[in-house]
Amino acid sequence: MSHPVAVDGRTARASRTHDAVVDALLALINEGNLRPTARQVSERAGVSLRSVFQHFDDLESLFAAAADRQISRVMAMELRVTETGPLPDRVGAFTESRSRLLEAITPVRRAALLQEPFSAEIASRLNWARQWNLDELQRVFAPELAAFREAERQEIVAALHAAAEWYTWETLRAHNSLSVATASRVMSRTIRALLQKEE
Repeated sequence: MSHPVAVDGRTARASRTHDAVVDALLALINEGNLRPTARQVSERAGVSLRSVFQHFDDLESLFAAAADRQISRVMAMELRVTETGPLPDRVGAFTESRSRLLEAITPVRRAALLQEPFSAEIASRLNWARQWNLDELQRVFAPELAAFREAERQEIVAALHAAAEWYTWETLRAHNSLSVATASRVMSRTIRALLQKEE
C-alpha cells in the first residue's frame, strides 16, 4: 500500500524537475544559445540527461512546454491597452506596450523560428501569438478602422500588423541597429500614418 506523503513527495519532485528543465531551456535561449542540446539543458537544470527524457518524450515536447511557459510569462506583463480615449494616447500606450513585449520575446522567438518548419507544436503556438497580436491591433484601433471601407480596412489592418509584428521589430533593432526608443518611435509614426484618414 502506498503512502500518500511519499506519493506527494515524488509528485512534487517530479514537478520541480519538470520546471527546472523548462526554465533551463529558456535561460539558455535568453543567453543566446538558440539551439541548446538536451545535454546542455540537463547540465543547466542540474539533472541527469535521463531525467530530461523521463519528463519529455523528445526535444519537440520540451520546446512546446517552454513555449507555453513563455506565453504565460508574456501574458503576465500587463500588456492590455484600452480601446477608448484620444488616438495619440492609444498609439503611445500601444507602442510602449508592444515594444516591451517584442524586446522581451526576441531570443525565444528567434529560437522558435528555427524550430517552426519542423515542429507542429511550435508552429501552432507561433500562429496563436500572431493572431493574438492581430486581434489586439484591431481591438485597440477599432474606432479608426471602422471609418474605412472594407477593402481598404483589410489592407490597413495588414499594414498595421506588419508594423507591429516581431519581424519588423527585429529589422529595426538587429539590422538597422536602432535603439529600443527609436524603434518604438518608428512603430508609432507608422501606425499614426496608416490610421490617418484621407479627406
